[in-house]
Amino acid sequence: MSSEITLFVNPTAGRGRGAHAAQPAASALRDAGFSVRVVVGADGPDALERLRAAVREGTGAVVVVGGDGMVSLALQALAGTAVPLGVVAEGTGNDFARALGLPVREPARAGRLVAGALKEGRIREVDLGRVAGVGGGAWYGTVLCAGFDSRVNDRGNRMRLPVGRFKYDLAMVAELAAFRPFPYRITLDDGPVIETEATLVAVGNGSSYGGGMRMCAGAVPDDGLFDITVVGACGRATLLTVFPRVYKGTHLDHPKVTVHRARKVTLEAAGMTAYADGEPLGPLPVTAECVPGAVRILS
Repeated sequence: MSSEITLFVNPTAGRGRGAHAAQPAASALRDAGFSVRVVVGADGPDALERLRAAVREGTGAVVVVGGDGMVSLALQALAGTAVPLGVVAEGTGNDFARALGLPVREPARAGRLVAGALKEGRIREVDLGRVAGVGGGAWYGTVLCAGFDSRVNDRGNRMRLPVGRFKYDLAMVAELAAFRPFPYRITLDDGPVIETEATLVAVGNGSSYGGGMRMCAGAVPDDGLFDITVVGACGRATLLTVFPRVYKGTHLDHPKVTVHRARKVTLEAAGMTAYADGEPLGPLPVTAECVPGAVRILS
């Protein structure tokens, strides 16, 4: 393994925490005897190309400093390679780190953990979701969703004001006013098509998204299977009852919620956008496959 470690940094993550978190992470790696190369792109595509170049050149590991969006970007370069991934979780959501039991918003501790894992060879192979046909195949680590939640994201992303998370709160209020269940066609592992009306469908490799919303609370990231949570057709009052329970995962006991397990899922619904790791993938239909051991995690 090369002694040069690539620090993949999003300086704007967590409202600027990413820039400050890079320093203690880099210090921990240097104190352990590693040289550190910092990669910061002008934008997402530029950052990804720079990271792919570092992987081609033989970096010993990639350590992401940022949130789920930055981790997701790194996965596009690391999936299917032998280069291990370390995570210094300093974003807004940090659901990938949570699912793997890694430190959240503790950059010095996370840096020491990564350095120790490199020294001692502590590597955990975990699964990833791969979505066919999106940029040749897009990888994700947490949850793919399509439904009420993705409609809220769509609306929030179109809003210029207000800034920050508050605009998504306003977007949720607006979507609730126009709320209705959506007709889906769901195919699990090439089985028969399930035609159903639902509020949302979430395909979890990890257990949570959106900063701790445990929509797929039973998902295990190294069992070779997705947990697919389907919130069935319900009214606004029921939706408002179910949604607060996702933070504890107790929504899975609600009679309107069903959970399936599968290696491959195809979702079809008209006028619906799929999101994965909080990033828009594109319109349905999409097919996602769980790829066992697709990335090596320093833990």
